[in-house]
Amino acid sequence: LLAKILKEKFCASSILLTNGLKPIPLTYIDQTVVSIKAYHDELHRDYTGVSNQEILKNFCQIYSQGKNLRVESVFIPDYVDKAEIGAIARFIAGIDKSIPYRIDAYFPAGNNPWRRAGPKEVEEAVKEARKYLLNVSSLKGDEELNYSVIRIY
Repeated sequence: LLAKILKEKFCASSILLTNGLKPIPLTYIDQTVVSIKAYHDELHRDYTGVSNQEILKNFCQIYSQGKNLRVESVFIPDYVDKAEIGAIARFIAGIDKSIPYRIDAYFPAGNNPWRRAGPKEVEEAVKEARKYLLNVSSLKGDEELNYSVIRIY
C-alpha cells in the first residue's frame, strides 16, 4: 500500500478522496474525504449508475473507526439541488453534526447536460446545509486560481 510506504519512509500525511463504494483499509490514511453524490437512491442511480446504499453504509463504518472524516458534494443546478444538498446534510448530521461538509459548484465538463452553478445558488445550498451541520464551506465557482496545477500521473 502506497500510503504505508509514504507514512513509514517519509512521515507523509495521506488523504483519501473516495466515493465510498469499495472500502479499503484506512490504517495509514490520515483523513478520508467521502464524495456523496446524492442522498436519494434514485437520483444517485441516475447520476452514477449505482445505488448509494453501500456508500452510505460504508460512510457510517468509516465514521465508527474514529477516522478524520470530511464530506463533499457537487451542487448541480436543477439536479443535485438545494433540497438534495439539504438531504445529504441531514444524513451527515444524523451521524455527527460536526463533520465538515464542502459544497462545490458544478462547472460544465464532458458531455453532461447541466449548466454551470452560480455563486448565489451555491450560497443558498450552503445555507440549507447549515441548518443541520456546524461546519459547511463551499467553492462557489468564482474563486481565482492562486497556484498552478501540476498533473503527476
